[in-house]
Amino acid sequence: MALLGAAAMGLDDLLSREWLVANGIGGFACSTPVGLNTRKYHGLLVAAMSPPVRRMVLLSRVEETVISVVGSGTTSQKRQSALACNEYPGTIHPHGHEHLRAFSDEPFPRWAYQGEGWTIEKSLRLLCGENTVCLTYTLLGAEKPVVLELRPLFALRGIHELCYQWNGQLDAQSRSPGQQRIPPTSRTPEVFFAHDGVFEPGGCWYMSTIYRRECERGYAGLEDLWMPGVVRYRLAPGQSVHFVCSSEPIELDRVLSEADRQAARELARSAPIVTGAADQALEALLRAADQFVLHLPKAVVSAGADAAMNVMASYPWSPPAGRDALIAFTGLLLIPGRFDEARQLLETMAGLAREGVMPSEFPEDASPPKYLGADTSLWFVNAVHEWLRYTGDESLVRERLFETVVRIIRCYQSGTSLGIVMDPDGLLASHEPGVATTWMDARTGDWVVTPRQGRPVELNALWYNALRIAADLCARFDRLVWAGEFVRLAEAVRLAFNRRFWNESSGCCFDVIGDRGADPSIRPNQLLAISLPHAVLASDRWPPVLEVIRRDLLTPMGVRTLARSDPSYRGHYAGDVVSRDRAYHQGSAYPWLLGPMSSAVARVQGRTIQTRNEIRGMLEGCLMYLQDRGVGQICELFDGDPPHHPGGAIASARSVGQVLQAYVEEVLGVLPQARSGWPTRPSPVRPPVGA
Repeated sequence: MALLGAAAMGLDDLLSREWLVANGIGGFACSTPVGLNTRKYHGLLVAAMSPPVRRMVLLSRVEETVISVVGSGTTSQKRQSALACNEYPGTIHPHGHEHLRAFSDEPFPRWAYQGEGWTIEKSLRLLCGENTVCLTYTLLGAEKPVVLELRPLFALRGIHELCYQWNGQLDAQSRSPGQQRIPPTSRTPEVFFAHDGVFEPGGCWYMSTIYRRECERGYAGLEDLWMPGVVRYRLAPGQSVHFVCSSEPIELDRVLSEADRQAARELARSAPIVTGAADQALEALLRAADQFVLHLPKAVVSAGADAAMNVMASYPWSPPAGRDALIAFTGLLLIPGRFDEARQLLETMAGLAREGVMPSEFPEDASPPKYLGADTSLWFVNAVHEWLRYTGDESLVRERLFETVVRIIRCYQSGTSLGIVMDPDGLLASHEPGVATTWMDARTGDWVVTPRQGRPVELNALWYNALRIAADLCARFDRLVWAGEFVRLAEAVRLAFNRRFWNESSGCCFDVIGDRGADPSIRPNQLLAISLPHAVLASDRWPPVLEVIRRDLLTPMGVRTLARSDPSYRGHYAGDVVSRDRAYHQGSAYPWLLGPMSSAVARVQGRTIQTRNEIRGMLEGCLMYLQDRGVGQICELFDGDPPHHPGGAIASARSVGQVLQAYVEEVLGVLPQARSGWPTRPSPVRPPVGA
């Protein structure tokens, strides 16, 4: 994101933006540019206590006050200027946003505050691989020293909870000068903070902080925060001072040195796959992708396969999710060249397969993973194809993944959990009462908003794609009998798909084929029947499908989940839980679907200059959002209706991964070189002209 000129912006505009920085083990820091927390998930240190889950908001925020001397001689007087900003019932207090002049999230969050006779730069750095945050304050452009007072406010609770004043004995114990420890209680964890100032103890509660976004979302949004005392600094012109908070004991010099090293690495980084002029959109996408990739300690990885899940699904409330990681796989891991992490993800998911089904969710409480997605395993097979397309490394597939791919096919053939069964035509159905087994999985209590029981169109597109990939692998690894079997089954699936899914009256595919009829709802799931490496839909039907999607579903910010003409359409994702779930997959526009849309357009039209320009135009809304209102991230969804307000999680792995892949492959035209004879994505119907 470019430098944000905060002085010229209104408070509501500033509060509509949220910045995020992650620490590579599931923890993060997140708030608004003015530091006013609008969500219970906001905080300066949200720590993963069992990486990458069991996250807790430890340090919610810090209230800073600058005490300066104005005037000289007998007319001089002390003036207090607050830098912080918070919302209480009926009021905003203090008004630190009035001193905020600029904000930037690159290469890490930085703020510029200005008062009479002083300018202070504040920066926040999270240490990669540990639950530690470092705040630095530097006095710039001042003629006299100032006094800076920090009041850290702690929440000490899980991310989905709220803290209220209670009678427990919270205390800040001094371990040494500049080192304080908050001992654990039956409710709260042990926390440490360190600084190069003077600590004056005086614990008290700050009552009734309001989180406006939680109130808007129909949740409780009132919290009390505990303040252990004041850290005071005398800050001379040009001097920097520091405040560090961590879930572990702190060596201040080590933390500052490590923070400086990490900052230097961030500043030195550049986009690795293009040369020549800098591409700001690409660089922003690569930075956004970084936030989702985990670098877990060896002890965590060796603890078990489920603990080694190394991609976060979204921020600020979602833990890792298998389906999301596999949908984002190419963009997050392969395009940036993170092949070690890609290998780890594939091996982790293979190790967690159960009767051919892979986990779709990894719970926040570190309980065993949940197996709720009929499509997750098929996305895994597609990821194996992408691995070979980008690396050509057959040894991993042959030695560690091939057996899992075949087992998935066999289990789906014979029937497995989630009511997954292959019908006589070879099509896949999923019938699990009370469970939404596709990516359209909104649920409120026992009510499944979009159940889609039967034969979902994208499940069968993925099934055909998986059969063809499995057949290719079998042929390559000398399992010729299996290869022939899978080819014959794939052909049966292709014929049945085109016979049963095509809706002639609408010029597109049915969304679900049930036992009692077909669902004619116009949804984007049919895009996968064109965009996957092996497209199941007959090529002469691709153009009319794209025409329908352009007309009914495509928006400047993503692809709608339901046509506006449908009686069930909901164009605004807002309100309480039920209202939002009604709109979640009933009209909301998803950026991640621009990935399949871009691939489909390139397939139909060829990779021409005109096609690249068209796809760039489709991605432009998300790229502009990423570099402006999204503060370096792409959110989960947007309203289906104009002006397409953002909604859902503020940062989505699916959104970033798919938009990054579409931008690199279809706009920049950077495709992986074929290695070991493994094919790149099949050529378009018409060859590129002038590309």
